[in-house]
Amino acid sequence: MTTGMHTRNARREELAAFLRSRRERIRPEDVGLPPGLRRRTPGLRREEVAQLAGVGVTWYTWLEQGRPINASVQVLDAIARTLRLDAAEREHLYRLADLPEIADPAGDGEGLDAEVHTILRRLDPLPACVYSGRYDLLAWNAAYGTLFSSVVEQPRLERNVLWRVLTLPDCCCPLVNKDEELPQMVATLRAAFGRHLGDPAWTRFVARLSAASPEFARMWAMHEVARPGVRMKLFKHSSVGLIRLTSTSMALAAPPETRVVVYTPMDDESGRRIDWLAAHPEAAHCPLHGTPARG
Repeated sequence: MTTGMHTRNARREELAAFLRSRRERIRPEDVGLPPGLRRRTPGLRREEVAQLAGVGVTWYTWLEQGRPINASVQVLDAIARTLRLDAAEREHLYRLADLPEIADPAGDGEGLDAEVHTILRRLDPLPACVYSGRYDLLAWNAAYGTLFSSVVEQPRLERNVLWRVLTLPDCCCPLVNKDEELPQMVATLRAAFGRHLGDPAWTRFVARLSAASPEFARMWAMHEVARPGVRMKLFKHSSVGLIRLTSTSMALAAPPETRVVVYTPMDDESGRRIDWLAAHPEAAHCPLHGTPARG
């Protein structure tokens, strides 16, 4: 048996054991079912989980038996809701089901402590956000959303700042000094990638970026590494013009490798322009393409 086959078999066995353990901890009455008199095992039966999740009994049974079947994101979401999995458990479920790109910190910020969201709100009108180790946007405040509408308006799984900066046309990309900032961003990603060697999600992410952007592929091949830090960033907005900001990055304890980034104006004029955008959230960045539709 090859190493890859052995790994897949071990992952399926772990998935089967995990699903059984989560199923057995839920009482029927917790989900509106009668407790019944002849239950040989604690918790829900397989057919009850399948019924509540809206999937076939045979399919779910095979999933719990560790058989080699494919599970879509939608089906796993339904099972996760039925089994009342928290954020960490859902992440574990997706990884075991070989959907690691979905297992990364959720784009709606649900894995973050409530205090982090409070901090982001309190920082308004300073733009502030939370990034993952590969520049996934996990949470943000209103000021950030006004400045970076081209990112926050994307569907959850496409809110990646590096991807957007590399693939947006110049008219829609707010970052002016890309020549200085992109090598730094790629070097920061490369340093984080070293902690995820062999992770399919990270490998596919880098391959996708390389295919979409020859510029990224060239910089990635240079093997430069860097840490997040204080950076000067120049942004443009069609409604107010140039905005000079300093970005300050601060690591969070959890989820792993996440960081808060706060953007502070470098001069009074930039501060006034940020204040104006905060008062006019309807202002689209790009007059040619407008604000992207919500996903």
